[in-house]
Amino acid sequence: MTRPSYVVTGASSGIGAACVAELVRRGAHVWASVRTDVDEEELVCAYGDAVTVLRMDLRDAESIAACGARVVAGGPLRGLVNNAGLARPGPLEYVPLDVFREQLDVNVTGQLAVTRVMLPALRVAETPRVVTVGSIGGRVAGPMVGPYHTSKFALVGLTDSLRAELAPEGIDVVLVEPGAVATAIWPRAREAAEEVRAALPEAGLVRYAAQLASAERSAARSARTGVPPRRAAQVVVRALTARRPAPRYLVGADARVAAVLASLPFRLRYRLTAAKR
Repeated sequence: MTRPSYVVTGASSGIGAACVAELVRRGAHVWASVRTDVDEEELVCAYGDAVTVLRMDLRDAESIAACGARVVAGGPLRGLVNNAGLARPGPLEYVPLDVFREQLDVNVTGQLAVTRVMLPALRVAETPRVVTVGSIGGRVAGPMVGPYHTSKFALVGLTDSLRAELAPEGIDVVLVEPGAVATAIWPRAREAAEEVRAALPEAGLVRYAAQLASAERSAARSARTGVPPRRAAQVVVRALTARRPAPRYLVGADARVAAVLASLPFRLRYRLTAAKR
């Protein structure tokens, strides 16, 4: 392939879909990972041979390995966009441990697994990049989304270590930290919140009622005010193509405010972020 080639995980919607569109618009070839037949058909219809679909599930090591082998066989890979992920809400006291493990498995271990299988293709490309879509929730944590925050804080450490380890080979590793983005995550979050409420014992409902209500209001506000996915995708593409990319990029005014908030003393930060009891 003479066109630069990129892998984008979680390409069916939101930031991932916007990244595919932006890269194709710039003349690139994209390996786009999805999980369903419908998502695959939509990408093929929209982009033709500019996109090669990968069927990948970050919870399935075999699917990750198979996708890595296909990409490596396809030649040099200019960049990897680790975008796929999920969010599991609920008070940490009651979140089932298997749900908590799944959150970390997808959002942290899965990112590393994908990066590993793509490294052989990245190593033979010019100016290779690994760009991971994290969250401003990896700097400031609040209640009722503890599993998600835990995974995003861990992703910061993972990305920083990968950056140090791969720098001698000339592979840049970048973390993009969006604030609220107007994607389907918010309707799904409302559905998940209803499931959390249904699963909580009476004591949990009483104990966490105020914080659950606050989290639901925050999700509704983010759905209304979040930046469009294309704006986040443009930052991702900048990280992929800049001559000297920054280690981190913030996306959105709320992300910039939260980054300042994260630098405040803990007690003040807690008073500003913790929901009323």
